[in-house]
Formats: sequence, structure tokens, C-alpha cells
Amino acid sequence: MRLLIVSLAIAALLGSGPGYSREHDYHVDDYRDDRAAPHHGAMHRFRPSVQLGPRPYFLVNDMDDSPLKRKLAACRGNSIQPTDFSIGHRGAPLQFPEHTVESYVAAARQGAGIVECDVTFTSDRELVCRHSQCDLHTTTNILEIPQLAARCSQPFTAYDPHTGTPASARCCTSDITLAEFRTLQGKMDAVNPRATTVEEYISQDAAASWRSDLNSGRGTLLTHAESIELFKKLGVKMTPELKAPSVVMPYEGDFTRQEYAQKMIDEYKNARVPPDKVRAQSFNLEDVKYWIDNEPHFGKQAVFLDSRVYADPPLEPTLADFESLKRRGVEIVAPPMFALLELDSYGRIVPSEYARLAKLAGLDIITWTFERTDLRDGAQASEFYYSSIAEAIDSDGDRYLALDVLARQVEVSGIFSDWPASVTYYANCMGLR
Repeated sequence: MRLLIVSLAIAALLGSGPGYSREHDYHVDDYRDDRAAPHHGAMHRFRPSVQLGPRPYFLVNDMDDSPLKRKLAACRGNSIQPTDFSIGHRGAPLQFPEHTVESYVAAARQGAGIVECDVTFTSDRELVCRHSQCDLHTTTNILEIPQLAARCSQPFTAYDPHTGTPASARCCTSDITLAEFRTLQGKMDAVNPRATTVEEYISQDAAASWRSDLNSGRGTLLTHAESIELFKKLGVKMTPELKAPSVVMPYEGDFTRQEYAQKMIDEYKNARVPPDKVRAQSFNLEDVKYWIDNEPHFGKQAVFLDSRVYADPPLEPTLADFESLKRRGVEIVAPPMFALLELDSYGRIVPSEYARLAKLAGLDIITWTFERTDLRDGAQASEFYYSSIAEAIDSDGDRYLALDVLARQVEVSGIFSDWPASVTYYANCMGLR
């Protein structure tokens, strides 16, 4: 029944457009070519044609006149191809519930060459795609299912108008089994802190201003293994992020952090995915070192997500630090966008000291996250992603100013986006593959 539900969801999304046929609806066995040599891990690929929609053109039109705007405008009508420069951040969660079949397929349709599954685990230690081990109350309908809501680490508590205490809940994948996880549906990540009922608490009306819930509906959740099979079918590379556990490790006494990291890699090996199709990620440098030491074919393209730039106090980048990472086997660092950009004395966006030193040390750079801030009136430009260049960001279209510096001066090899079409358009226009 589970496979049938996932099959129907994917078949409906993929339809019978170019590169697809109804006979190739989603089945696990569709991906494996048993005639191929095992070490090749051959994959059947039924990638949809790239469909960008109006968003990239809106951003270009929104730019002030400049050589960059004219260059991007001149690319209208060009043939668009998938590109590894465009990475689907949790899929395409600007309009689809994150880490769902619907969100992943949308990312592939928008030309993302790489798509992300954030990896965490259930109470029976099975790996699933969720941004956090404890976000089920904000990203799924778990609170609507009484028998599962009762299992949550913290049951729903209504807003208290007398004390001003916000409504709250805490539901974790580690609170439930894989079988129970499979019964959930995904929703847009949002809760209403002034809710007095569960229905109000999980209402889509509370979604962030930079998101649209027009296509959100209810999404189809996936296990990590199911995401691998879907990504193989879509013909995209994979970038799983090992999420920090919210439970004490070793979990139940013997499930260590190292076993967790190994289990994630084992699921790619079991699915016969070539290591060069996988960029394992973690904010924990020890995870990256573990893969380098124990799974070198996967470890050599593992990604260190660098949160040190927004620690307290933040990292002061030095060449010695980046050279130390390089000597330890780290090849790719991935800080947020603001860490790679700054303004010069003329107010122009330029590469930061972090960007300069990381490249000098020979490190490859990926960054995050495009299309995750509401810039319609410039009011939020100072928040996180654009905080180092806020004075140069006045509108949605100015995103492309930042992206152009990241691509052509910082020379990042890819950028995560909540709406991959915007990055795919830029990359195609600039000849990035």
C-alpha cells in the first residue's frame, strides 16, 4: 500500500511529459539495471524537461538597468538544461512542502542537477527525510492524528492570552516508528503561535512571507532510501545532510553517531549509487572526517557546512584554518551566502575575506540559500542571508546581483535554492553546468 501511494503521487506529478511514459510509473525495481556491471551502478533516468515558469523572468525585470540585467534578459528563449550549479534545497519549498515527493519532483523539473534529503531517524532507527528530528509538528499533520499526537515529546499546548505564552508542541521522528511515520502527510513548514486549537496551530496561513502555499496541499513523505530511488529516477545527483540528533547519543545505548553516519552511506551503497553522484553533508566536522577516513570514495566530495561564521563569537577566517581543513581531507566548504560577500568602499558587492582565503587554500565552495528571504521592499535584506550586503539589496531582482558575484568572482560550484528555477536560469545564461 505504501509503495502504491508513493507511486501514484509521483506518477501524477510526472505525468506523461517529455522523457516519461505511463509504463514507467514509480517502482523500486525501475531504477536498477541488473545487466550492468555492479560497480557502475547504472540507473534508469526519466528526467522531465526543464520548466522554469515566470519567476526568473520576473526577477530579471525587477532589476535596475545594468549590463547584468541586459545579459540575463538576452537569454530569454534560450534552451534550458539541468545544471549541477542549481541545488534543490529540501526540494522546492518556496511553494511545495519540503522533503516531499512533490517538492523533489518540482526541483528536478526546474533543472536542479542536485537535490537534498536532510536525514534523521525514527524510534526504530530507520532513516527518513526531515529537516530536523523534531519538526514533525511544523511540517506534517501529526497533531491531527490523536494516537500519534499522544506520542509527541511535548503535546500541543494552546496559546495563553493571560500570560502571552505562545502555543507550542514538539514532535520528533524519534517519537514514532517508521511504520507510523509512513502514515503522515507533509505540509508547509508553519505554525501559528497564537493558536488555541490544533487546527489553528498548523494552519497554512502562518507560512513565512517569502513562501506561497498555493501548491502546498498535503505532500508525500519519503524515507531516505525512497528518496534515493526517486532521485535515481529523476536523474539528479544527491546531497544528503546528516542532521544532528535531538536525542542523546548513543541512542538507546548502542546506536552511535558513527553508526548513524555509516548507515546513511550504506543506503547509497545498497542502492548501487556511484559515490561521485553523492555529496554527503554535515554541520558536524567529525561526521565529515568519519566519511573521509572510513568511506573515502564518498568522503572525498563530502561537504562541511560551516556554521562557525554565525557562532558567538563568529569565526575570524584565516588561511591557516582553511589549510588545516584541506590537510584533513576536506575538499568542500559550504557557508551561508553572507559569509562569502561584502561591500567595498564604493558600495559594490565583492567577495569576502572568507571567500578569498578558502579559495587560496584550494577549497571548493558551495553556498546557501537562494530564494529564502522576502526582498520585495528591501525590509528584510539585513536578515541573515544578505546581512553582509544589505545596503546593496533593495528588491527581489537584486538577488541576481549577489548570485553573479558568487558565481563569477567567488566561483562557487553550486548554490542551494528554495526555488531552483531562478538559479537554473542564471546558470544556463552564463554557461554554467
